[in-house]
Parts: sequence; structure tokens; C-alpha cells
Amino acid sequence: MRTLLGCGAAGGIAATFNAPIAGSLFALEIILGDWNVGTFSPVIISSVIATTISRHLLGNEPAFSVPLYQMVNPVEIVFYIILGLLAGLAALLFIHVLDFSEEYFEEKIKIHPWLKPAAGGLILGSIGLVFPQIFGNGYASMGDALMGRMAFGLMLILMFLKILATSLTLGSGGSGGVFAPSLYIGAMLGGAFGSIVHSLFPTVTATKGAYALVGMGATVAAAAHAPLTNILILFELTGDYHIILPIMVSCIMSHLVIRGLSPHSIYSIRLHKRGITIEAGREVNVLQSIKVRDAMTADVEVIKEDMPFKEITRHFTQSKYSNFPVVNREGELTGILSFQDVRQHVFEAELENLVVAKDIATTRVTTVTPSDNLKDALNKLAYRSVEQLPVVDSRDPKKLVGILTRRDIITAYNKAIFRYEETH
Repeated sequence: MRTLLGCGAAGGIAATFNAPIAGSLFALEIILGDWNVGTFSPVIISSVIATTISRHLLGNEPAFSVPLYQMVNPVEIVFYIILGLLAGLAALLFIHVLDFSEEYFEEKIKIHPWLKPAAGGLILGSIGLVFPQIFGNGYASMGDALMGRMAFGLMLILMFLKILATSLTLGSGGSGGVFAPSLYIGAMLGGAFGSIVHSLFPTVTATKGAYALVGMGATVAAAAHAPLTNILILFELTGDYHIILPIMVSCIMSHLVIRGLSPHSIYSIRLHKRGITIEAGREVNVLQSIKVRDAMTADVEVIKEDMPFKEITRHFTQSKYSNFPVVNREGELTGILSFQDVRQHVFEAELENLVVAKDIATTRVTTVTPSDNLKDALNKLAYRSVEQLPVVDSRDPKKLVGILTRRDIITAYNKAIFRYEETH
């Protein structure tokens, strides 16, 4: 399913922007984070087929037609570094405004869910009456910025308004993406920055259209945490290789800025808040995909609350476990008894018949439910420094349904990796 998702994304980007290489890298770098042959091959095939069909129906033209831009003077690289830094900050603003808008409409706006898109649309339409350039995919406005036909003040305003407009649309529940808006924001930022730089240093800098082009790539690279994809995507979007050096340095600088200020990209921040990690390594993704119910042991050794201390010590010496759930007469979980609890009193002979399990058990028990994933369970094991956790019913935290050990987690992980390697 994960690979098919990457194939769909690669095909969509490739066909939309006539950019098969960028579409493939987008899926591999942002969505999958996996470059093995089993993943790489179907993503490439999907991207190629999508682009072939798109070119047959729409023609083989770059998504944007731009003049031939190039770096005028080696000194100009300094300005592109600064543009990269600004693009990283603009992407950070976009990420946080969008995240705030989604949370605000979800938690603060207490109206029927069907009315929320209408509320967002009303605000958006009011803005669009004055600045209609924010509507749609923005290709026309981006084209004007790339051709150097847009004024400094308008580009600066449109950059902030596009952040607001996109956040209102998606936050209120409207339909749309963030890829094209990121390009738009970058074009306006780059164009505005280029206007200033070119007016101050006209002999050593390119025109503002060149900076608009570089700003597009740098902003998307930061917002998506994907510099490699966006270094290449501008080449495919424009068909212009001459300005690749400024694009490279700006994309890397914007990426460094955003990685230092935001650990999550515009694609992953909301997923992270839902407990879904798409940027982690294989082991985390595997553990997240396995539920406790699939790894736990249903046959549980328990100790009853009224078991005398003498029997408890005998139980520990004969069992392979180092701690046991403590249950009452109704079988409800009331505590956990570990070897450390018993060891404190093992040399006190007079307690053998006086102390029962209830007296020395720990009543604050860390538990998991069958629907939890193994990553969360492993974190709880590490935090409590224990080898096993009681598994309780999701609807009744006192009903014991199993036990989950560290060995169970490792076994389940190894089996999942073995199955994965067999099929790839």
C-alpha cells in the first residue's frame, strides 16, 4: 500500500507538471523515504507512464515558459544564499499558519462540519475581491513574476495572502494541495527579493524574474524538506539548466534553515500529530504497523492479591518472568509485582506468612491495549525499565487480556522484516 501510494504521487506530479524525474524523486524522497529496487522500480514506471499519457494529450511543453536566466556574476551567489535563508523562513511561516488554521477550524469553530468550508470560502472570497491573483493554481501570476512583469509591492503582498488563502481553504475543510501554493509563495518572495537586489546592484545581478525562479524551488524544498527533488524540478518545469547553481545553493540553504527550526515538513506535521511517522527509519515504521494484539501472549501468569509472601518467592524462582500482574478475586488487574518488590523483603523470614501480594505490589501499573502499536509499547517498556507490560481491554482497563514482553516485540519485528525481504 505504501509503495502504491508513492506510485500515485509520482504519477500525479509527473503528469501535472510534465516532470517525470521530479515526480519520481518527490515520491521517493518525501513520501516513501525508501530507495531500494522494490520501491524504486514501480515508482519510476508510474512516473514514466503518467508523463507519456500527459504529453500525448497535452503536448510536451514545460509547465512554465521563462526567459533564459543565468548567474551574472560570481558575487551574486551571496544573494542567492540570502534568498535561500528567506525562503526557509517563508516556508516555516506557511507550515505553522496552515497547521494553526487546521487546528483552529477543528477545535475552535463550533459549527456543523459542512458549514466550515463555507465559512473559509466566505473569508477567502472577500480577500479575492481585492486580490483575485490568489485564486486557482496561480500559474498566471507565477508566470508574470517569472517574466519580471509584477511590481515589488504586489508580489510581497501576494506572498502573505497566498499563505493565508491556502491555510483558510485547507483548514476549513476545502479541497486543495500545498505543492503549487508553495511554488507561488516562492515565486512572489523571490521576485520581491530580486526587485530589491537588482535595483541596488544592477550590474552584478540578474533581473527579478531569475530570483522568482530560484525562490520557487527554495521555498518548496524547505516546505517539503526535499532539496533534491526541488533542485531538479525547476529544471524540468522550465527546461532551463543555466541557473542550476543558484537553485542548488538556495535549496540547500532553505533546507538547512527549516530543518533547524521545524522537524516536520508541511506534509508530515499533521500526520505526526495523529501518531503517523513517515520520516522515520524502517524499524519505526514496522513497529508502528504491528498491533499489540498480534504480538502479545494471551496465556498470562498472574498472582492473586492474597497470595502469601512464601508462595510468591517460590513462584518467582519457578517462572521465566520477572514480574507478574496482580489480580483480585474477580480477576481484575490491581497491580504489578516485580522481582525488585520481592527482593526488598526476601531476607525477612518473619514476613513469610504475614505479607501478601497486595501489600507489596505496585498499584500504578503501566498498561497497553490490543489496539496500541508496538512502537508505543516499546517506548513504555523503556520508560518504565521493565521487560513486560500487562495488556488490558480497551473498554475496561481492569480486564487483563494478555501480556506483552520485550521478546514478543523483537520476535514480531523480525518476522515482519523477514516477510518484507521475502517479497522484495
